[in-house]
Amino acid sequence: MAWLSSGPSNAALVNNLKSHGLITSERVTQAMLGVDRAHYSPASPYEDSPQPIGHSATISAPHMHAAAAESLLPFLHPTARVLDVGSGSGYLTHVLANLVGPEGKVVGIDHIQPLVDLASTNMARSDSGKELLGSGKVKFVCGDGREGWKEGGPYDAIHVGAAAREEHKGLVEQLRSPGRLFIPVGEWNQHIWVVDKGEDGKVKREKQYGVRYVPLTDAPKR
Repeated sequence: MAWLSSGPSNAALVNNLKSHGLITSERVTQAMLGVDRAHYSPASPYEDSPQPIGHSATISAPHMHAAAAESLLPFLHPTARVLDVGSGSGYLTHVLANLVGPEGKVVGIDHIQPLVDLASTNMARSDSGKELLGSGKVKFVCGDGREGWKEGGPYDAIHVGAAAREEHKGLVEQLRSPGRLFIPVGEWNQHIWVVDKGEDGKVKREKQYGVRYVPLTDAPKR
């Protein structure tokens, strides 16, 4: 029902996602209602489809952001540390920050510096975003997200917003025990994989549904 979830406003979009069963928890509903997608998507922000944000990057469709938030929700506790790989325009980073408590930390990482700058600018467009940035609860950094960001780890939850050719061992290593990684994997035939690290450190991988994401790429050559 994703293609029927678009709306004329942020609230309508979120409520449509909920009514179509794409959002199932009240926490995710409120977190997404608290972030105006128009601050992060320059065109058609309330369409339930990917939109360009420049630099050959896109902001994912809202139903995929909802799916990621729902999947990671059990690990987004009040003191959670979260890594958002391929943070792009910063939208899901803001949603994830809404889902962790005041003691939690969320790092958004992108390898394109203008997108890192854009994410901070976008987040600062709202009072809640300014507070998140000013308090240090959210930080945007430039780096190769395929290697994670060790300085902020270990992480209770890691989201990857572009398709990886492989799982990337470094991301799993930076998961806390317990912790969860949500990652699209594949080139032409892509699927969401959910990787759980148990309290004993053992790793369990589950292949879920087919998707279509832009690829995780190398940083632009200087």
